[in-house]
Amino acid sequence: MARVIGTTPAAPTPSLPLLAAPAATAPSPEPSTSSTADDVLRAGEDAWAGFWEWFSGWPLRVLIILAVGALLLVLLRRAISHVTERIATGSGTTTTDPAPRRRLLRRAPLVEDALTAANPLASARRAQRARTVGSVLRSAANIIVGTLMALMVLQELDVNVGPLLASAGVAGVALGFGAQSLVKDFISGIFLLVEDQFGVGDVVDLGSGAVGTVEEVQLRTTQVRSFDGTLWYVRNGEILRAGNRTQQWARALAEVRVPVDADLDVVRAALGRAADAVHADPELTGSFLEAPSVRGVDAVHDFTLTFTLHAQVQPGQQWDVSRALLRAAQAELRAAGVLRAGETVEASSDAAEA
Repeated sequence: MARVIGTTPAAPTPSLPLLAAPAATAPSPEPSTSSTADDVLRAGEDAWAGFWEWFSGWPLRVLIILAVGALLLVLLRRAISHVTERIATGSGTTTTDPAPRRRLLRRAPLVEDALTAANPLASARRAQRARTVGSVLRSAANIIVGTLMALMVLQELDVNVGPLLASAGVAGVALGFGAQSLVKDFISGIFLLVEDQFGVGDVVDLGSGAVGTVEEVQLRTTQVRSFDGTLWYVRNGEILRAGNRTQQWARALAEVRVPVDADLDVVRAALGRAADAVHADPELTGSFLEAPSVRGVDAVHDFTLTFTLHAQVQPGQQWDVSRALLRAAQAELRAAGVLRAGETVEASSDAAEA
């Protein structure tokens, strides 16, 4: 019988621990694009919030003060310039309605006549006065608005303006004492312009030999051109009196001297004819505001009698009328036989000075 050879069971091999497979290497985390943008946006928002919080404080208030002050100053200067230019040019109210425009055109010559009656150079005089006053007002507006803006800005910067105001007051007082003559000149110049005591083209007597035609009126000085060509610079603060010979109206005077033995009736008749002839002269008739007349004997000298012809005339025309009266008087007196050959009438001092 065959022997079955059994298979000897193999000894159990000790189980070795399984080595874990090496795990796959995990990638290192990278910053996300969206998170980076959010951080940048958040940082920008924080920076803007911080800037606005700072800017909405005193910087914004300072800018508002400067902007409002500049706008106010521009409006004031434009308003002053507009008003002064309208006064200087004499422009009136414009309208599109034909009826009011016709009424305005009818009234305009009356207004111009009233202005020119006051002075032949009324337009230039009015323009200079208006522009000078406008310049003063603009300068005053600059100083006032600029000072207020500076004080308000300093207050916003937490600067104590009290000592500054006190120092400015002391400095102003000291400057006023030191430059009181200059301040006096400026104040007098303003009143000269506002009160219209005289203007460009007027013949004035400002004292101290300053007699002549006004060429320019400034805030500090007045320029007067005398008959011999001398240009006088007169400080406005030193003008104690001002005689204006060409304002509103004037009187032409012509003093005539005749022999003391002349017939008074003949002389008066001759002088009356001379006055009528000058009044009828087409070149001078527009200068008269009243008909010329002859006064009686004004003075008796050793060898002469003095008669005076006078007439109220337009300002600045008195000298031409006086010379015409003297010429006509001499011609009529010679024709009447009062004056002999070689004798002439003596001009008045006013006509001689003109």
